[in-house]
Amino acid sequence: MKAIPRHMLAAISLLALGPAAQAFDLTVEVLNARSSQGTIEAALYGTDADWLKTPLQGERSAAAERAVVVYRNLPAGTYALAVFHDENGNRKLDTNIAGMPVERFGFSRDARGRMGPPAFADSAIELREDTAITVKLH
Repeated sequence: MKAIPRHMLAAISLLALGPAAQAFDLTVEVLNARSSQGTIEAALYGTDADWLKTPLQGERSAAAERAVVVYRNLPAGTYALAVFHDENGNRKLDTNIAGMPVERFGFSRDARGRMGPPAFADSAIELREDTAITVKLH
């Protein structure tokens, strides 16, 4: 019986492992903060069931007219973002007595809801490679 050369053995081993899991970065440019006070708070969601309840990951940045947050090493998939400008630093979206937000907020794909936040599907983005998106605060 002939011996299999080492380089062939290495190649066969790599093929047997299958494709390596890939991880991607999602860069989010956030525009239209009202001031440079406070922080930009961004929450990333991975399912409709978790939308606006349990984020996969949160990120924050210093507030500015143009701020950037980056989510690193995400698996390919469907995600949606909710972002707001936390002007007073209390880490929550403040509302008035009628429940309307008094701090600026926005969602991926510039989605907007009617009488409430948009649906996960309306905000959803597909991550299949390193991706950059813009979220405008309103």
